[in-house]
Amino acid sequence: MQHRQQGERCALCERETLLTFHHLIPKKAHRRPRFRKRYDRATLASGIRICRLCHRGIHKLYDEIELAERFNTLASLRADEALSRHISWVSRQQPGKRL
Repeated sequence: MQHRQQGERCALCERETLLTFHHLIPKKAHRRPRFRKRYDRATLASGIRICRLCHRGIHKLYDEIELAERFNTLASLRADEALSRHISWVSRQQPGKRL
């Protein structure tokens, strides 16, 4: 799902651009018993609105299970060194420019 609302910014790079929804616990992990036991339905469905470049970088660096186990909060995504470098690069990119 992608749409732009006036004044809406990426939760990671803070650019105002088209945003996508990123599940903090990827949908692939939702059917696994260890995640269903640990989290309620609302937590499994929770996520953040981020730009396509940030979203692509997250999934390029980490697989779904690692994201579900280690990076299931906005704070943990921001704290990761590799993601932080990627987010820093994204923040310098011109919104709307295709990369």
